[in-house]
Amino acid sequence: MRQPMVPILILIVLAALSCQERESTSQGPAEGTVSSADGLGIHYRTRGSGEPALVFVHGWSCDGSYWTAQWDHFTANHQVVTIDLGGHGQSGLGRGRWSMVAFGADVRAVVEKLDLDDVVLIGHSMGGAIIVEATLGMPGRVRGLVGVDNFQTPYLDMTPQQIEDFVSRMQVNFVTNTEDWVRSMFPPGADPLMVDKVAKDMASAPPEVATSALRELLIWYSTQAPAALEKLRVPLQCISSDKHPTDVEGISAIVDRYELRLMPGHGHFLMLEDPATFNSLLEDALDCLATK
Repeated sequence: MRQPMVPILILIVLAALSCQERESTSQGPAEGTVSSADGLGIHYRTRGSGEPALVFVHGWSCDGSYWTAQWDHFTANHQVVTIDLGGHGQSGLGRGRWSMVAFGADVRAVVEKLDLDDVVLIGHSMGGAIIVEATLGMPGRVRGLVGVDNFQTPYLDMTPQQIEDFVSRMQVNFVTNTEDWVRSMFPPGADPLMVDKVAKDMASAPPEVATSALRELLIWYSTQAPAALEKLRVPLQCISSDKHPTDVEGISAIVDRYELRLMPGHGHFLMLEDPATFNSLLEDALDCLATK
């Protein structure tokens, strides 16, 4: 008479575990690692529900934590995903070339792992090139792109030698040069604690990853950007500071559906410097992408 108790107890335990799993998914973030196309482990976090899913892609020498203010704001109505690109944050190391195509494959691997088929990709700085490459690699899944302080020009006029000279200067005393460069990206009057935190964080990136990614980014903008942008079949919305002028006419000539929103007086890290204004402009951009 006691034999059925074992299966019943197992069922009770399994049911309890199932409830705990559902609770952790609905109440807190789910984290995971997925293999990119080259086998590198890519770390991601996701929370919330609702379409389109918002996939946030960080910039050079940053990680998914740079989107904390957006994570907290947008999970009320959307599934939100943040990614640590290869070589950044908690993702793996060991890639030979840290190219925009390889980073795009990182994003694609996470989107496919989560089985997302209605996505808006949001990319800050270097993340702009990456979300373009990711979109071209997964047609039909992406509703639109939002670039954050990037695509001020559709083409960067740098020779291979100029690119090497710039990267070489960064390689000499990488920490000091990176800190100085990052500090110059903020406007006068920016919160000094925030500036210091970001500068030191980015300067702590693995130099071999950072310098390779920087070289590949400059090569992409100098040789591949116009052709890649011409292949886009989805809208490109941009949110930028006015620190550097944007060639709206030049980009509009290449991208079929392009729109720019400005945050005057801000620096490069718009989502950190003024999250409320940035989130409002991102909501506006998402409204413009209301139909897939």
